[in-house]
Amino acid sequence: MEAKQLALLCRELAANKKAEDIVALDVRKLSSVTDYFVICSGTSEPHLRAIVNEMEDRLHEDYSIKARSADGAAGGGWVVMDFFDVIVHVMRPEVRQKYDLEGLWSDASPIRAATRKRKANAKAE
Repeated sequence: MEAKQLALLCRELAANKKAEDIVALDVRKLSSVTDYFVICSGTSEPHLRAIVNEMEDRLHEDYSIKARSADGAAGGGWVVMDFFDVIVHVMRPEVRQKYDLEGLWSDASPIRAATRKRKANAKAE
């Protein structure tokens, strides 16, 4: 699976568990460590765990993809999952506001899934 597809899938899996303020950023031109960030918020410790578990379980069971590492704890308000070319940050809103990753990476471009119209145009060309 390509990195962009994985980032979009992580965004979708976070949405499945009602993560809030989900952002996927293209950092390829800004970082030598990864290509994409997915950043989202969970409202409580159980909510953070549910988001993380959804990603870990679905990616492993459906795509045989495992995170290289997962650091942090839901109780600490921030969990980071490293999938090599995609790094996922699942954070409590207050932690997210404090560390302001979107501000730090403000030069990054948000990524979007191709719409049906764009897909149809690409096939026609």
